[in-house]
Amino acid sequence: MKSLASVVGGAELPGWHTIGSSISCNPARTDEVVAEVELVDAAGYAAACATARTGQQSWADVPAPVRGRVIAAMGRLVEANAERLAALVTQEIGKPYAEALGEVREIVDTCDFFLGEGRRLYGQTVPSEMPDKQLFTFREPVGVVSVITAGNFPVAVPSWYIIPALLCGNAVVWKPAEYAAASAAALYDLLSRAGLPQGVLNIVHADGDQTYLGLEQALEEGTVDKIGFTGSTTVGRAIGALAGRHVQSPCLELGGKNPLIVAADADLDLAVQGALFSGFGSAGQRCTSLGSVIVHESVHDEFLTKFTAAVESAAIGDPTRPVLYGPLLDQRFADRFEEYLTWIDSHHTVHGSSALGRITVERPRQGFVGDPDAGLYYHPTVVSGVLPDDRLFLEETFGPLVSVVSFEQMDDAVALANESGYGLSAAIYTNDAASAFSFRRRVRAGMVSVNNSTSGAEAHLPFGGNGRSGNGSRQSGIWVLDQFTRWQSLNWDYSGQLQRAQMDVAETTADLAFRLS
Repeated sequence: MKSLASVVGGAELPGWHTIGSSISCNPARTDEVVAEVELVDAAGYAAACATARTGQQSWADVPAPVRGRVIAAMGRLVEANAERLAALVTQEIGKPYAEALGEVREIVDTCDFFLGEGRRLYGQTVPSEMPDKQLFTFREPVGVVSVITAGNFPVAVPSWYIIPALLCGNAVVWKPAEYAAASAAALYDLLSRAGLPQGVLNIVHADGDQTYLGLEQALEEGTVDKIGFTGSTTVGRAIGALAGRHVQSPCLELGGKNPLIVAADADLDLAVQGALFSGFGSAGQRCTSLGSVIVHESVHDEFLTKFTAAVESAAIGDPTRPVLYGPLLDQRFADRFEEYLTWIDSHHTVHGSSALGRITVERPRQGFVGDPDAGLYYHPTVVSGVLPDDRLFLEETFGPLVSVVSFEQMDDAVALANESGYGLSAAIYTNDAASAFSFRRRVRAGMVSVNNSTSGAEAHLPFGGNGRSGNGSRQSGIWVLDQFTRWQSLNWDYSGQLQRAQMDVAETTADLAFRLS
């Protein structure tokens, strides 16, 4: 077991505004404690933001191409430690090792992309409407960025905020999830050794209530200029309201009820593969996990039969071995998933496994890999007969649960895909280009896949959602630069006299009455 403390201003500060401790356990072996972490109070969180403020300007003064070289060093450090970091992620949150290694790879990809952006933080030269005058635009860092992340992607998702924020010249205060504290501390150790000045990147361990109160205090004190939050829609709304009171626009990446459309002409075997991975990979604990499969009535029964067979034969269990998914992240998520299972009603039919709920010796799963009683393992659940007004269809069910509904016309499929009000990710399986482009245009999701799953992000594409899934902000690629920079315009008049915009404009004369004979 490792004992962890917050690191602010380059120094580990045990006992610094602490209000107790929390432990992270291996969800595959719940009796194994991975780390004990000291939690700070609201005053401690606000003090960390104040400390970050003192170091931010000197970091902003470092030329952006040089900051890019620091980002490059981060990528090389993560790459050199990829196996160890992935193994820690598997140990702490139960993500299968192959997926954990892919998550670490995403950090490297993000660094590789943004190292070049240090030479491309472009402004523009803009022509003026007056002579002897030039107009310019510049990107400037916003200041101090408060990053708050969930633990289902304990190292990849934080990198989507931290890396571009640092590249743009900001200081960062990062609050990771308590149940993924060891993975977060390991990532901090790697990033902080890439050449950053002390105090530019800080990690603060706190619970949700104290983080909110500390953030509120920091905003009042003027020591936070941007909030980046990944988590539930409920908490995102509260953070969005808090930021709005201070005339700030946060970057919110929230939940999803992601639909997958199976058209009448779809390759059903391919659609089953996509539904299996996006619905049950990572135990359905991705924000982009499949929520509902919306299947054309002509292929509904065939798809359901194939999908059920694939789910029943999938390997589940010990995440250090080749499995589709391992345990749920933490006891709090297991408790919540138990509640979701109570939403299954008498008009529903359950498929995919021999029992509901937790996998145990008494409620076994055929082909289970490992010791079911050791961890927070849950049966995969496919529910058919779901109706558009069912809670199972409308609400995010974070865990290994997928609903199946049918549709008759493509207009119905689009309406069903948008019904929940979430708008993160959507997919359609079809061989008809017109159907694919029509669906893409009308679905409200921020990300759309054709003949691919709802899950899977690449470092150079914008990531984010709309509606209940986010406020339209985007992460990854060049689009995230707008989250961590502010535009500044400059007009430079060298005419030697006052030229007034819209008033002292050079005039031209046109004969607008002219007509061809």
